[in-house]
Amino acid sequence: MSTEHAHLPPGVDVIATLPEAAARIPAGAEARTVRVTLSPGDPGAPPHRHPGPIFGYVTQGEVLFELEGQPPRVLKAGEALFEPGGEVIHYQGANNLPDAQSEMVVTMFALPGTPILTVVSAEELDERRHLRFTQPS
Repeated sequence: MSTEHAHLPPGVDVIATLPEAAARIPAGAEARTVRVTLSPGDPGAPPHRHPGPIFGYVTQGEVLFELEGQPPRVLKAGEALFEPGGEVIHYQGANNLPDAQSEMVVTMFALPGTPILTVVSAEELDERRHLRFTQPS
């Protein structure tokens, strides 16, 4: 444990600290806490974006997580996630387990009245395909 968190009582753990992320929270934003439950093998929502940044935590199972410009990665129970929101496309948030449920809890900071997510059209995905991470050959 770092010394900056040494004063915390037993049983309280800091999972992630993202000091640069606070600057992405829009002025006047509300905080929305959302639980996402994925049945076994669930591919999750189609490619989409969020109106503001998201901070989250996988509470159960494993989630295959992919943001525009980043390689896909598997987040396991106990691991934190961050999405900048805005124009960044969230390609995958799938259950990585074929035989068990996965779940995450996220808090989004967005202006009141904005949607939780907006699905990205096939045309836009095609226009932005150069921004998606690809494995080196």
